[in-house]
Amino acid sequence: MNSSESPDRSRVAVVKCGDYQEDKVYTAVKESVDLLGGMGTIIRGGDRVLLKPNLLSGKPKERAVTTHPSVVSSVVKLVREAGGIPYIGDSPGGAGSLKKIAEKTGIKEVADRMAVDLVEFSEVVDVENERGHMFKRFEVAKTFLDADVVINLPKLKTHSQMLLTLSVKNNFGLVVGNRKAWWHLKAGIDLNFFAQMLLDLYLLIQPKLTIIDGIIGMEGDGPGNGDPINTGLLFAGIDCVAIDTVVSHVLGVGSDEVYTTKVARKMGIGETDLSRIEVLGENLEDVKINGFRLPKTHDIGFRIPRFLANIVKDLVTSKPTIDHTKCISCGVCIDSCPPQTMKAFDTRVIIDYKNCIRCFCCQELCPEGAVWIRRGHFSSLISGRKQ
Repeated sequence: MNSSESPDRSRVAVVKCGDYQEDKVYTAVKESVDLLGGMGTIIRGGDRVLLKPNLLSGKPKERAVTTHPSVVSSVVKLVREAGGIPYIGDSPGGAGSLKKIAEKTGIKEVADRMAVDLVEFSEVVDVENERGHMFKRFEVAKTFLDADVVINLPKLKTHSQMLLTLSVKNNFGLVVGNRKAWWHLKAGIDLNFFAQMLLDLYLLIQPKLTIIDGIIGMEGDGPGNGDPINTGLLFAGIDCVAIDTVVSHVLGVGSDEVYTTKVARKMGIGETDLSRIEVLGENLEDVKINGFRLPKTHDIGFRIPRFLANIVKDLVTSKPTIDHTKCISCGVCIDSCPPQTMKAFDTRVIIDYKNCIRCFCCQELCPEGAVWIRRGHFSSLISGRKQ
C-alpha cells in the first residue's frame, strides 16, 4: 500500500451535524477532514481508495445499524475531489449478499448514483502481519491488497459482546464470511483474546482515515437490535484507538470498560490517554451524552476464572434467548452460530447452553430482533451495574 504524509496520529476531530441532509453531512465530513489537514494529506491522485462502512445487515438506514448513505456519499465526493478512485466494500456478517444488504441500507443507491464500484469481499489471501503482537498472520479480503488507501467508516453503536463497536472493531469486516465465526469461536471464552485479535488486525489494515458516523448512533442492546439515539456528532482521525477513547469519553464510558481500548493500553497500541489526544473542533465537555444506555449484557461473564467457568456460567453470564413470538425460523442464527449449538426443532430454535460460548452472534445478526439477552441471575449483583 502506498504511503503518504498523514496528519498527527494523536489528533481527533469532533464535529456537530444534526441530521442526515446530504449537504449538511458533506459540510460536516469535510470540516472534520480539513481539521486533520485535508483529504490531500490522506491520499494522492490516482490512489485506489477502499471505503469500508459498517454493513452488518440489511436493516433500513433509520434503524442506525449501518453507516448512513449520506456519510458514505460525502466521503466518495471528497476522495474524488482529491483525485482518488473510491470504491465501497464489506463482508456482511448476516444472511444475504452485499448487494442485497446494500440495497436495503441505501448504500447501493449511492454506488449507482455516483458510479462507484460496490465490491463484496469474497476472495481471501493469507497475509503476514509484521506489526502484530500475538497474531502474525491473517486471512483477509484480497480487496484490501488491491487498495492503496483504506478509509474506515464505522457506525457509533453498542455491542453486546465488546460493549461498543467503533473504529477498531469495524476493521473486522476485512475478515471474510464464515471466518468471522471461526474467530468468534476461538475468542468466545476470552474477550481480552478477541480484543487482542482485533487490535492486531487493525495494525495490519492501518486505515489512513477513520470517520465515525455518530449523527444517529445506537444505544441499548446493539449492534443489530438496539435503539437509535441522536448524538449529532462525527468523529474523525488516524489513530483508531485514540478515536475510540474520545468517543467513549463523550458517551460517559470508562475507556477500560471497552475491551479493545483496555488491551490497547496494556500493549502500547495507539493513544489511550485522553490528555495526550489533541481534540479539534468541539469541546468534549460541551457534547457529552447524558444517560447513554449500554447493553444489559455488559457483565463479568467472560472474566470469571477458567476453573470456575463451567460451574457458574449459567448463574453469572448472560445468555441468548429466543423470543418465539418474533422468530420466523429463517435460520440465520443457526447458520451464524460459531460452535453450532443452535438447532431447529419442530419450527422452534433450541439453544444448547452447555456448549454456547456467549458470543451473541445470533443476537447480532437476527433480522427480526427475535434474540434477546437474558442476564445471569447474579451478574448484576457481582458486576455492580444496574440491569
